[in-house]
Amino acid sequence: MTESATLADRKQATASRLTAVCRKLTAERGLSGFTIEEVCSEVGVSRRTFFNYFPSKEEAVFGIVEEEELRRFAEQFLARGSRGWAAVVDDLLDIISHIAETTGLNAGDHVEFMTILEREPRLLARFVGMNRSHETSLLELVALREGVPTSDPHARASIDIISTVLRSVGGRLTDPAVAENFGTTLTDSLATIREVLSARKATS
Repeated sequence: MTESATLADRKQATASRLTAVCRKLTAERGLSGFTIEEVCSEVGVSRRTFFNYFPSKEEAVFGIVEEEELRRFAEQFLARGSRGWAAVVDDLLDIISHIAETTGLNAGDHVEFMTILEREPRLLARFVGMNRSHETSLLELVALREGVPTSDPHARASIDIISTVLRSVGGRLTDPAVAENFGTTLTDSLATIREVLSARKATS
């Protein structure tokens, strides 16, 4: 491992620890119930170090989304090439499942984050806005690969399906079977949606 890679890993570890402590304290006391100094003390860093990573406690709760990770996601999706609309949905879920598995999706972390959103309306509003932004980015990525405008109804429907599956599985993430087999559960949920749509079409 190169020195630069080691430094990047250390930075990511510090950022993740700051986010974890901020989330824990927010879930316990609310966003205004603790200070940045408390966070720094628990993590073992200076106040200056905190602000090198995050401009506020709110930003720390949401954490860092690595630009490199987003770039890799886009590259993987585009590299698979246009193979029809069913493949668009399959490819998106496959890549999302892989990311979830490699980053160690944790049911406890998910429950804690949901508790925070319920407790802090402004964080919930921010979360909703972020989701909309992510959906817009995915829509643009799909449109680019398929060579259609973002207004194309098939592109929009693909994102709606992905969002529905993720919300459904996310809502059941406290189930040990779901937590242990997140990728499989995503695939199974998509298959169920397709079965329902196929049955509806057959009876029309």
